Amino acid sequence: MDRSGTGVRPPGAGRLPWPGDHRVAVHRRVAGTHRHARSGDRAAGGGGRHPVLPGAQRSARRLPLGSGAAPVSRIPPLPCTVVIVGRPNVGKSTLFNRLVGRKLALVDDTPGVTRDRREGAARLSDLKFMVVDTAGLEEAGGDDLTARMQRQTERAIAAADVVLLLIDARAGLTPLDAVFADAVRRTAKPVILVANKCEGKASSAGLLESYALGLGEPVPVSAEHGEGMADLYQALRPLVDAAAVNLASAESQPDEGPLQLAVVGRPNVGKSTLINRLVGEDRLLTGPEAGITRDAIQVAWTWRGRAFRLVDTAGLRRKARVEGKLERLAAGDTLRAIRFAHVAVIVIDATVGLDRQDLNIAALVADEGRAPVIALNKWDLVSDPQLVRNAVAERLDASLPQCRGVTTVPISALTGRGLDRLLAAVVATYEVWETRLTTAELNRWLATAVEHHPPPQVQGRRIRLRYMTQVKARPPTFVLFASRAAELPESYVRYLVGGLRDSFGLAGVPIRLHLRQGRNPYAPDRK
Repeated sequence: MDRSGTGVRPPGAGRLPWPGDHRVAVHRRVAGTHRHARSGDRAAGGGGRHPVLPGAQRSARRLPLGSGAAPVSRIPPLPCTVVIVGRPNVGKSTLFNRLVGRKLALVDDTPGVTRDRREGAARLSDLKFMVVDTAGLEEAGGDDLTARMQRQTERAIAAADVVLLLIDARAGLTPLDAVFADAVRRTAKPVILVANKCEGKASSAGLLESYALGLGEPVPVSAEHGEGMADLYQALRPLVDAAAVNLASAESQPDEGPLQLAVVGRPNVGKSTLINRLVGEDRLLTGPEAGITRDAIQVAWTWRGRAFRLVDTAGLRRKARVEGKLERLAAGDTLRAIRFAHVAVIVIDATVGLDRQDLNIAALVADEGRAPVIALNKWDLVSDPQLVRNAVAERLDASLPQCRGVTTVPISALTGRGLDRLLAAVVATYEVWETRLTTAELNRWLATAVEHHPPPQVQGRRIRLRYMTQVKARPPTFVLFASRAAELPESYVRYLVGGLRDSFGLAGVPIRLHLRQGRNPYAPDRK
């Protein structure tokens, strides 16, 4: 089908491996995403949730068979595993051969040729991943050969990072396609719907029918002729990138050890007194004079069977008030203690209230990615507790949006009042700070967030939010893959961060959201 809608493909159309004018508009939502708005640059009448008319269908693009990986005798470790599934005889092995660049899998029109899983190192341009060919999915039970083949396919899906659900667009949608679309959706894996055999206009009806599966926009390809590989690349790119980032993050996760708890604040607010009360001895020098503590002192301690490393720090004054070399060195030591802490208890003199320097210290803790907890010390001396509590809450909400919902605990370091509540809050905040979310639940949430409040258009063009994944905890850090990511307004980024915080219980800890845009090598360079 050509772009003019005549239904006639010009000679050689879609056969150039590096097309001169190709704007991919694939927006893939995964694991539970059922609807999305159509791109604004489609044909007239394509602004709703329904597919475009066959005459406006994209031309499929082609890569030569040699674009796959070179033959290998031993498959190298690759960061992402992509499994191809579908009912029998839809072209799974043909697509597998296309991706690996050689005929590793037997191909025949007879259903059921493939029985075991077959793996190969695949490549689409600069995109490298492991691809797995599987037996055709059929409804089977018991322990006959078909049932055992299906169990092999199910194991391949369980081990995969991405699922390609292949359908035959020329034959049209079948009840078996719908059954297995539901099955792969329940796995909570990222799913890309691929409509194969789209080399002629006979596939148009089947391509339109495939929207009924509720897996989003299908990627039209012809595995036999190598067409549509550019669109498949665009759909796979963010998912393969995310799997690679997740792998690197998992390998770099620190070993579990004592909870590193830094006690910070302005001078003479009771930091050393608090640690002495916690450990039950006069471990640290205290007194009415400000600035007694100069070094960051570490104290090993256990609370309710949990190991802590308490770090007392020098009081931080505003930079303009720092006097002498020793105070500058002490301030640097405090900053290092914050940087290596898990949780930082910011001690505030409740009789004075929250001042600008307290907020500066809290912002410093958040900017370093640490989890803050506010301790309102000297609570036994406060004459109007409710007034102070309300004033502190309002000031924090207005001045510390990066940690909205930070926990505040009234205490008295001198008498020990409220210390159990403080430590319980520290542990709870630490657990929030360590939160890890699955990619599937993040993308279900992203689909809902975009449906409720789509990204604004920039210069009349829509920004597409394709995929989100968490790349690390401590603090929760996410990567959002988007078209024209650099143009996403800061206000919309704040909307997404606020939604993550409210939806997943991430109150009181900093959240990192990085925007990333993968380059499409098939798009022409724009000067």
